[in-house]
Amino acid sequence: MNRRHDIDALRALAFALVIVYHLAMYYVAGWGWHLKSPHAAEWLQLPMRALNLWRMDLVFLVSGLAFGFLRRGTPGARALWRQRSSRLLVPLAFGMAVIVPYQPYAQMVAGGVIAPGFGDFLLRYASGGPWPRGAFEGWEVGVTWNHLWYLPYLWLYTTAVIALLPLLDSATGRRLAGAFTSLRGGALAILPLLPLVAYSLLLWPHFPVITHDLIHDGWAHAVYFTLFLYGYWIGTDAGWWAEALRLRWRTLVAAVLLLALHFALRAQLTSATPLGGRIVVRIAADAYLWCALLAVLGWAHRWLNRPWPWLAWANESVYPWYILHQTLIIVAIVWLAPLRLGPVIEPLLLLVLTVAGCWAITALVRRSQLMRPLFGLRGSREDAIRPPARLPRPSPATPADPGARSA
Repeated sequence: MNRRHDIDALRALAFALVIVYHLAMYYVAGWGWHLKSPHAAEWLQLPMRALNLWRMDLVFLVSGLAFGFLRRGTPGARALWRQRSSRLLVPLAFGMAVIVPYQPYAQMVAGGVIAPGFGDFLLRYASGGPWPRGAFEGWEVGVTWNHLWYLPYLWLYTTAVIALLPLLDSATGRRLAGAFTSLRGGALAILPLLPLVAYSLLLWPHFPVITHDLIHDGWAHAVYFTLFLYGYWIGTDAGWWAEALRLRWRTLVAAVLLLALHFALRAQLTSATPLGGRIVVRIAADAYLWCALLAVLGWAHRWLNRPWPWLAWANESVYPWYILHQTLIIVAIVWLAPLRLGPVIEPLLLLVLTVAGCWAITALVRRSQLMRPLFGLRGSREDAIRPPARLPRPSPATPADPGARSA
């Protein structure tokens, strides 16, 4: 039996991609973010859009995989729900109270909305404002979770799956899961795509912008929850993973061609393009998304399923790094921007400072029994890391802005 190192490694790499993406948001021209660089470049829009169409979808799919493994080791739906609520909502509350506030502060100081003075800002922030319109995401309610939006969304999907366990565990639910994991060839590339296309036809016209406010994201919730459920179903099904491995070259080529098609169709959009034309562009993005995910999973299974020496550390560190990274990016921007280091040295230093900050703070958190739960870690280092899921590894030999997502 081979340990499923690839799934754990993919989880860590998916969140590393989120960190790089948020750093790049400071430099991409024409896209709103909390702060923007004077060195913003339009050429970044293409690679950022190509990544944006599937980066969070991968995170939610991998989260579904992780939840499926966790469920096997946690007896009882109620205990499972309590554990997941603690691991998600406690870090969310702590992050919103302690980690995130510097982000709206820096944004409003840069925009001339408030005068410098973090202490004065915190007193006003703690009372819920009020704030001028558009001062930051969440100004309407006075506080924000900014990049931590993933945590309440994941809690919602986890709660939904736990509530649906009687159905998912029924004979009908098992047949549906079996039908999904038994898909092969073209059926695997097409059938799971159909719900995503249906959402683009029925929901996307009403929710074209992802708000991250939990309330007005009907289309995003449908997509993310579906991919979370796909991950839950996939689990360690040997046949499904063997097929993803076998198809990895075809899905990679298909993803590249579909991305080119999406960009070509998107280039034809104008303000006069009717809704039908925009939906066509959106569906091309859906097809690219699913093929890209299949390719990522197939290639990850091919290359990452080995006992990497960094994997145990990464498994425990990824959650604190996710909570810390965006605030550390913004702190580093505020420090470095006055130095005018240019568009090469500055981003490199931003990355170094962000990584160093995440590394140092996480090292302290991992050693503190008080801090560990605040960052989503188990209470002691000894029981912090569960063994990865196991699965017989198939042989590697194989035969030969309708689409844009919010930051």
